[in-house]
Amino acid sequence: MTLTAATFGVRNRARRRARLALLLRESAARAYRWAAIGLGALVILAGAVLTPLPGHVGLPLLVIGLMIVLRYSFQARKTFIRWQRRHPKLVFPIRRLMRREPEVLLVVWQQMLRTEKLVLRKARWRLLKRTRKRVRRYVERKRAKA
Repeated sequence: MTLTAATFGVRNRARRRARLALLLRESAARAYRWAAIGLGALVILAGAVLTPLPGHVGLPLLVIGLMIVLRYSFQARKTFIRWQRRHPKLVFPIRRLMRREPEVLLVVWQQMLRTEKLVLRKARWRLLKRTRKRVRRYVERKRAKA
């Protein structure tokens, strides 16, 4: 066996090992991605079940599950963007909660006002809206005095 044949055999084995390592890495990454999507789907499902129950556990679970799924699924990202374009009022609060520093209280307040408007059709019955305006006037008067 010549020196070049031995060198060729070593190179060939090294290439096969590198190809096998790459294949294993890709397979592990694909399995991890599928596991993360499955976990996100389970969290979304749990959030959907807990949303109508008393307490505020459902919506944060939905947002966390959605974040997991959107991070690892290209198809879910496309669907989410399509939903965002078609129904911006529904998706915007979720997007606000998914930001790096979410405005949780503002989103909760806005959703309470929307729910009140949906449930109580007549403006004179809406307590939250009137209360907000009264508080705003009170604060403005206090600032004007100071």
